[in-house]
Amino acid sequence: MKLMTPFDFMAPALEASQIMVESQLVIGLRLAGMAGFWPMSAAEQDRMMTEKLSAGMDSAQAALRIGMAGGTISDMVMAAMKPVRAKTSANAKRLQRKVAQG
Repeated sequence: MKLMTPFDFMAPALEASQIMVESQLVIGLRLAGMAGFWPMSAAEQDRMMTEKLSAGMDSAQAALRIGMAGGTISDMVMAAMKPVRAKTSANAKRLQRKVAQG
């Protein structure tokens, strides 16, 4: 087993920071939409709940797959964050486009 160093956790920490920033942006844009600052469909509220479940399941599966293949903890963390990051990134881009379109 490989000995872990603090540098092994730099990439997961940076990835977690990106997820945090994008999540806050998405939350802010959705709250502004619910407050009436820009038009938001009712489907957006349903999407908020369903996407969390699918991202969570995909995240758990990815981490388990890497762990069972003998990956390191940082590999497992990166694999687990990949589906979550894909959702936060896609939501941030989509909602920013909607706001820009008015």
